[in-house]
Amino acid sequence: MRIIGGKAKGRRIFVPKGRIRPTSDMIKEALFNMLPSMEGKLFLDLFAGTGNIGLEALSRGAAKTVFVEVNTLFIEAIKRNLNTCGFDSNYEIVSAPVEKGLKLLGKRRDQFNIIFADPPYEKNLIKKTLHLLDGSDLISEDGIMIIQHSLREELEGDVGNFILTDRRRYGDTIISFFGLSC
Repeated sequence: MRIIGGKAKGRRIFVPKGRIRPTSDMIKEALFNMLPSMEGKLFLDLFAGTGNIGLEALSRGAAKTVFVEVNTLFIEAIKRNLNTCGFDSNYEIVSAPVEKGLKLLGKRRDQFNIIFADPPYEKNLIKKTLHLLDGSDLISEDGIMIIQHSLREELEGDVGNFILTDRRRYGDTIISFFGLSC
């Protein structure tokens, strides 16, 4: 795994051994090619794991990335990867389950241009995560919500105020893009 674009391009990302499924470089490159410029954007990386996606956003110019992760082994990996990539500011690590992390960010009235969620596959967390975000002010009016999920997980169409705008398949992985309804 490596950073594929921006100022940290080529830096290797540490991935601890064990049960983790980091987004492949091929999927990550396709994802960031579909997104608008990261310059000045506020990026939220839910179920952050090693921080792979949030690190890429920082490398490409995001104003700030917030990583939400509960596993202490992965939090240490995020810290190590931030250091390896030379990022010493413009980020925050929220050490909490996603539900608690979202409540904390909501209380602070944080708002993000792009929210990326990669919940553990086949644990029924996709719709739960979308419902937690639905009705919150965490996503900006013109923001993008992205869910990475397994082909075997059903996610058909709109969920609450989130309108499905695009869906791409990469082997067993699906990337679903949502916008907010007016």
